[in-house]
Amino acid sequence: MPALGRHLLVDLYGCDRERLNDPDYIAAELRAAAQAAGTRVLGSAFHRFRPGGVTGVLIVQESHLAIHTWPECGYAALDLFTCGHQTDPWAAYQQLRSAFGATRDNVVEISRGRPAGE
Repeated sequence: MPALGRHLLVDLYGCDRERLNDPDYIAAELRAAAQAAGTRVLGSAFHRFRPGGVTGVLIVQESHLAIHTWPECGYAALDLFTCGHQTDPWAAYQQLRSAFGATRDNVVEISRGRPAGE
């Protein structure tokens, strides 16, 4: 039985610091990533911290795409979880890696909803 969902945990390094501190830019790029992944956006929430950093989430029909940024470090943590066989969290990852100009990254994929022993 194939997994019900795929969950990417992503660290992006060497990112553009201004982009990481702009909630409007981040919201637009998360929406572009959701479209690239083949998901349907149901809702969103974004918050800008002072002196810097943004946290945000898109609730999608197929689960969620989330981000937390540390502009002072050029770093973003992404949580990209999609369910179903018509979605591709790797497409969302590619969109966001490019959007933030990351120079390096670390990605772990976790299969979700696969029964033990399969």
